[in-house]
Amino acid sequence: MSFAEILIPVIISLVAGFALGFLYVKAQISAIEARYRAELEKWKMEAAGEIRRDSVNRSRSTLKGKIAEQMAPLLPEFTYNPADARFIGSPIDYVIFDGLTDVADEKKSEIRIIFMDIKHGTGSLSRTQRVIRDAVRAHQVDWETLRIPGK
Repeated sequence: MSFAEILIPVIISLVAGFALGFLYVKAQISAIEARYRAELEKWKMEAAGEIRRDSVNRSRSTLKGKIAEQMAPLLPEFTYNPADARFIGSPIDYVIFDGLTDVADEKKSEIRIIFMDIKHGTGSLSRTQRVIRDAVRAHQVDWETLRIPGK
């Protein structure tokens, strides 16, 4: 037997072995990819459910806060006459004209003006609200009358 007669079957066997090995590895990679894709889809579904639940809970919390803001004058912690409170909602919740009802009834001639924001739970003032609070505390409050020409 010559060297060429031995070499040709060996080369054919090697090529066939490499081809079969390549196909086997490719099939294994495809199976792994399919398994991880399925796991990824399962995780996406679970995460989407958690995200929806979190969104609903945050929405409920926001809604409770808004209700608390509107109902604040009816709560025992609200120490002002509810009739003196004006809800504006943004950037703060209330302007309270403390004593205004008594002025209207001619029982008083002075009032205090209070800017109030209602926070539910552990809420804190926004940056804008802190700036407003600081301006009030620094007495950076003024009065203007705008006259609009009539006919």
